[in-house]
Amino acid sequence: MIKRLHSVVIWTEEIGRLVPFYRDVLGLQLQMDTPEFAVFMSEEGPQLAIGRHSDVHGRSSDPYRVMVDFQVEDCQAEYERLKASGAEFIRPPSQDEGAIIATLSDPDGNVLQLFQMT
Repeated sequence: MIKRLHSVVIWTEEIGRLVPFYRDVLGLQLQMDTPEFAVFMSEEGPQLAIGRHSDVHGRSSDPYRVMVDFQVEDCQAEYERLKASGAEFIRPPSQDEGAIIATLSDPDGNVLQLFQMT
């Protein structure tokens, strides 16, 4: 029986391109950092990991296949902070059913969302 989600791994050919984005731009705290694999801490719920994989090359060819959502308290404030840090947004904060959502991409083109429950 599956109890809960433990972690999500984003594979890349160049871990040195993604770890600084998730650490320095998004502000996630590293729990483990090696040349091949990095794990970011999570207060609750699943961890996010970045790993180097020999079969992954270049930007994501299908970036909408998997989307990582980050829950935030203030979507507009996080949008402003991340945009000022150089994050590329696909969709500015907008009201959806039960949430305010903003969509951005990481340096490999993977799609991420900021999610504020309303």
